[in-house]
Amino acid sequence: MKSDLESLFQKLDTQRHQSTNRIPPKVEAQRLADELFLFLFPMIGEETRPARVEYALLRHELTHLLHPLLQEQSETLSATIADAFFEGLGEVYDRLLEDAEAIMQFDPAATCMEEVIATYPGFYAIAHYRIAHLLHHLGTPLLPRVFSEYIHGKTGIDIHPAATIGRSFFIDHGTGVVIGATALIGNNVKIYQGVTLGALQVDKSLANVKRHPTIEDNCILYANSTILGGRTIVGHDSIIGGNSWLTESVPPYSIVLHQSQVKVRTKPFEEPVNFVI
Repeated sequence: MKSDLESLFQKLDTQRHQSTNRIPPKVEAQRLADELFLFLFPMIGEETRPARVEYALLRHELTHLLHPLLQEQSETLSATIADAFFEGLGEVYDRLLEDAEAIMQFDPAATCMEEVIATYPGFYAIAHYRIAHLLHHLGTPLLPRVFSEYIHGKTGIDIHPAATIGRSFFIDHGTGVVIGATALIGNNVKIYQGVTLGALQVDKSLANVKRHPTIEDNCILYANSTILGGRTIVGHDSIIGGNSWLTESVPPYSIVLHQSQVKVRTKPFEEPVNFVI
């Protein structure tokens, strides 16, 4: 009679042989994510290698990570995707400079671009989102998600790499921000901490359906506002106030506010009312 431990070994070995999805080694993938950020913004790193030399090393690392993910497909495909990624990285870099400039212009606490790039978690999350989004757009399996979850863990900002985000995007503070896979965000949008762009339903049959809202240009979404549903559109130049809950579209130039109720007591506080810890 086999021991429980021997049975476990058999199950694990079977899983290893039957698995069709190869997860890239997390340590290597996370290191590559950091190296790509430093490649674009070397002023905050310690490396002094020329950009062409750094590119060659990073291209090799990316190709190495991609090859097992593509499994039966041609080894050439890994190199093709890596080349296409670096060809598109110039546009990503330009977009990120616009994002950093938006933060500089809007946040009175920001003193210089270097401060934004080196210390702002919102910018850090946006940068890795744009890198992961490019990989996702090129059809790279799993690696973009590893990148996004790595940054989620470091910043508390959860942006799915499939989300579509326009130019000059600004996340302030950022902790608790959630942006779903089918969210569409326009240009010059500003988001504060705790904002959720989520789905109204969680059902596997909706995997290929737009489940998350559309935020048009020049909108501001203040802290802890929740906007749900694939058909929900926030019209351009709108403001969504803090703690608001929105599941229906609003037209351009709207202001949505959460109304707090204030009651003034006529006698000193004695016992808590409907207060549960």
